[in-house]
Amino acid sequence: MREALIYEILSVVEEIPEGKVATYGQIARLIGREKNARLVGRVLSMASRYGDYPCHRVVDHAGRLAPGFPEQKPLLKGEGVPFCDEKHVDLKRCQWDE
Repeated sequence: MREALIYEILSVVEEIPEGKVATYGQIARLIGREKNARLVGRVLSMASRYGDYPCHRVVDHAGRLAPGFPEQKPLLKGEGVPFCDEKHVDLKRCQWDE
């Protein structure tokens, strides 16, 4: 994977404001790779190698939290992100309108 692509994805993630979330597909669309939501997820899973980015603000298309990322929910709750249930944020109320 090209480092330029990694930083392109991470630069979009860095723009997500506190209290808002974006989806993997939304980020893929913003970088011109509409069909590469999984690529975004892969990059975010190794983002800590490249610096400190607010990856906790990225969820799937249904607002579901990332499996295997137990810190995500407390971080989002600390920013005031509303939840529909235990594993889903309320995308209607908190999705980033880039």
